[in-house]
Amino acid sequence: MTSHSEHQVRVVQLGGLMPFLRKWLDERYAAPELADLGDPAGVVVAVAGGGAPVGAAEMDALPDLRAVANFGVGYDNVDVDEARRRGIAVSNTPDVLTDAVADLAAFLVVDVLRGLTAADRFVRSGAWARGERLPLTRDVRGAVVGVLGLGRIGTAAAERLEAFGAEVHYHSRSPKDVAWTHHSSPVELAAASDVLVVLTPGGAGTEGLVDAAVLDALGPDGYLVNVARGSVVDEDALVAALEAGRIAGAGLDVFADEPHVPEALLGRDDVVLLPHVGSATVQTREAMGRLVLDNVDAFLGRGELVTPVPE
Repeated sequence: MTSHSEHQVRVVQLGGLMPFLRKWLDERYAAPELADLGDPAGVVVAVAGGGAPVGAAEMDALPDLRAVANFGVGYDNVDVDEARRRGIAVSNTPDVLTDAVADLAAFLVVDVLRGLTAADRFVRSGAWARGERLPLTRDVRGAVVGVLGLGRIGTAAAERLEAFGAEVHYHSRSPKDVAWTHHSSPVELAAASDVLVVLTPGGAGTEGLVDAAVLDALGPDGYLVNVARGSVVDEDALVAALEAGRIAGAGLDVFADEPHVPEALLGRDDVVLLPHVGSATVQTREAMGRLVLDNVDAFLGRGELVTPVPE
């Protein structure tokens, strides 16, 4: 293993990276965490994970920084505009997590309609043994599932849900070359949907996109599923809609202030709560880590990234 000599350090770690990736970065590049870095001179690549912010302050702390390799398909934790202004390239890890996240999105749709985790709690509580009856649920087949954001993951989730017999509608900035029904706005999509599945990128452009108007359009028989970013949904409006019965329920893998979940959601049987596990399989996380290494290698070797974030 290479020692952490200040003059050898060209890569630094930012944020909560997984242990295996920390080990790989240490063995391959002798890459310390930013807090353990002595002289920042010569550090050209920062590997960020766990939602660690990479903004002006972090860039100021690394004056020779030229690339940020983000562990995740989402990169709203990185100030991409500021990075580009400074000539710093940014990469993410697309494609390798598409299947895992699309699987989870489809499973959450099935769960909110069929009440699977609520039924599990019903049995564990002893209610079934006491002779209580679980309310009837709804078929996935024939349900209209609206996909908000028809990118790689949105398309893969739509294909899975179509296989279940759901009717797929979608909204994106422009119509796609697909057979599914396009709607011109999130409100219009929600009004047509039994389940609205949020799969847009995070960031300032989508913050609060699913607001009270969208939830009201979804209606008292409609469900919300969010596997994108917590910031895309107005969480206060969601809690208010659930408490007032203006929507039927929700399946949530992401939250506005992770790992903190609104207290009002914790006791509700009409809400499925997951701890941001969309890509959390051994195979997927390892593939993401290897893509991070590919990006770092490519930048150190030839000054370019394998998967730069889109302009």
